[in-house]
Amino acid sequence: MFRVDPKQAVINHLNNGSTKTAGQLSPEAEAIASRPVEAGYSHTVISGFAQIAEAAILAVIGLVLFGTYVGGTTPEFYIPLILGAVFLANVAFNLSRTHRMPAYRTMAKQLLRVLGGWTVVFFVLMVGLFLFKASDMVSRVWLIGWYVAGAAGLVAFRLALRHLVMRWSASGQLKRRTVIVGGGEAAAALIEAINNSASGDIELVGLFDDREGERSPNEIKGLRKLGRVPDLVEFSRRAKIDLVIVSMPLSAEARVLEMLRQLWVLPVDIRLSAHMSKLRFTDKTYSYVGDLPVFDMADRPISDWNLVFKWVFDKAVALMALVLLSPLMVGTAIAIKLTSKGPVFFRQKRHGFNNELIEIFKFRSMYTDMSDAKASKLVTRDDPRVTAVGRFIRKTSIDELPQLFNVLRGELSIVGPRPHALEAKAANTLYHEAVDGYFARHKVKPGITGWAQINGWRGETDTVEKIMQRVDHDLYYIENWSVLLDLYILIMTPVSLVTKSENAF
Repeated sequence: MFRVDPKQAVINHLNNGSTKTAGQLSPEAEAIASRPVEAGYSHTVISGFAQIAEAAILAVIGLVLFGTYVGGTTPEFYIPLILGAVFLANVAFNLSRTHRMPAYRTMAKQLLRVLGGWTVVFFVLMVGLFLFKASDMVSRVWLIGWYVAGAAGLVAFRLALRHLVMRWSASGQLKRRTVIVGGGEAAAALIEAINNSASGDIELVGLFDDREGERSPNEIKGLRKLGRVPDLVEFSRRAKIDLVIVSMPLSAEARVLEMLRQLWVLPVDIRLSAHMSKLRFTDKTYSYVGDLPVFDMADRPISDWNLVFKWVFDKAVALMALVLLSPLMVGTAIAIKLTSKGPVFFRQKRHGFNNELIEIFKFRSMYTDMSDAKASKLVTRDDPRVTAVGRFIRKTSIDELPQLFNVLRGELSIVGPRPHALEAKAANTLYHEAVDGYFARHKVKPGITGWAQINGWRGETDTVEKIMQRVDHDLYYIENWSVLLDLYILIMTPVSLVTKSENAF
């Protein structure tokens, strides 16, 4: 974790000579950041669903023809044959690069490659049947019928897919909002390369550069300079930036490291452009933005299919928990209502994913007239503000159960860094001032429980060391996330409530 003086104010100087404190943006950057941004779709997930749908179409056609014409006889031969051919078809379509977003946008080229791949599969199939002397076991009418009907199904599916992709492209839902760090000739070449090969997938939003003057003009290839690198943190959060491409030479190690030190807290992909480098590496060294080679410097922690898996995990666990724990939640609500005046639920603003403000639900554990919505004062042992019922539900974390509704609303995850109150303090110091890089915990959605909580770092944070331990555990979770880790934390949460609750008041 990077450690710098968190209280040092950052003064940014724009080319027009005006000054502004950290967190403020230039008028042009402010205008862009204030525009509403429609949620986009992952290319990887679209491609995955397309492959699943395509395989299902071919398999269903083959099975329907098998059942209707062949009469369903010898399924032990036909079904493996169908599944094997479908698998080979998927391999052929991927080898011919037809499951990429640029291919989905084409018509003739895409259809020719798909039909060519389907034809190759049947050629391999027939050769295999001949070599293994199994041709007498297959109906020729079924085989030809599957080839023709499968080809028609592929054409219909690809045309429908192209229509969807073109519509999403027109609305900007397939474009990754991108900023470039750097300036001069290198940035100009980078912008031109993106416009030539990736304009359909990349929306260039602006430039950020710490340099001024001729080395970094206010506009390059029609792209405006919006500020300096420190401005990019605030801008990226508010403008929902997906990708940062750094246009700096590999030799500028100090500048690259300084830029990373400032940007590592963001939930974005960071790439170093390799288009101007004279060094050449193997293809496996690079990833690509369009045809542009780049080096991967940082990745958004949970993205693409991992985001889908976590979404399914969250929704499934939240629904099951609400059903199973509903008697406990109803009993808690009744106990709160009978023992103290005021509402059953307590609402509190907290930071969510990418520092966005969310309102979480809790069972009320304090007397209404003593509630501290901003958590400006820590809850301590035998705190007079806490009700008798409140002490029990806080100790057992029952007060957190209404946050299952936040999970269903998409604001929280079941597992993730715990969201802290806006004015929560450690040793009278705000959390984000006590620990540099604190906001890196917001690179993923916060959770009801987390790695820090099952390791004993829950409850009172009366020292800076305690909040530092929490943040370190949260960052470990983010860097090592997996569905299995989420499942492990979920299983260990009730165990930790019994064995590691000495700091929970």
